[in-house]
Amino acid sequence: MNVVVYGATGNSGSEIVKELISRGHKVTGVARKVDSLKDKPGVTAKTDDLSNVDAIVAIIKGADAVVTAYQPPSDNTDALIDVTKRQIEAVKKAGGTRLVVVGGAGLLEVAPGVTLIKSGYLPAEYLPIATSHEKALAVLKTSDIDWTYLSPGAYFVPGERTGKFRLGTKELVSDAKGESRISYADYAIALVDELEKPAHRKGSFSVGY
Repeated sequence: MNVVVYGATGNSGSEIVKELISRGHKVTGVARKVDSLKDKPGVTAKTDDLSNVDAIVAIIKGADAVVTAYQPPSDNTDALIDVTKRQIEAVKKAGGTRLVVVGGAGLLEVAPGVTLIKSGYLPAEYLPIATSHEKALAVLKTSDIDWTYLSPGAYFVPGERTGKFRLGTKELVSDAKGESRISYADYAIALVDELEKPAHRKGSFSVGY
């Protein structure tokens, strides 16, 4: 499979690249700065900032799937919404490419009909990015492209690759102690599994321990 990964040098993106390569996929890693990708075996490095639709099309055309692990600036998290719109338009122009999004946990339910954002338990500093993710997912839902949105646990953190996790749909996946977390490495497994054996086309799902 030929996969383009945006945000390929970030925390989740770098682990997704690693997982794809380990499974023999062809990877194009895209970021604003790609120095760390240039000598990585199995990766073609390309520079892009997701500001221009035609530039995105030139990179993703011919790919089987595009994974976006884009992280907006902390002082302008709503940049994620316009980036999502440009990616949707680019996917349409590229023709037939699937878009898989590294999502947020804030829009997941902690009780029936109650999202983490609405629960009051999400720390104030995380509300802007969580709300921007919620808006971006709404944009995806109104599109007619082939998309999938994967939300991590509440704590999306460095950690080992265990291969042991659980999947959910619209709920926050938590353990017996009520803790919700997933390592970048295990998240990458769940995402690449979805790429290889699609089960959530035009839909969202969640992952956690």
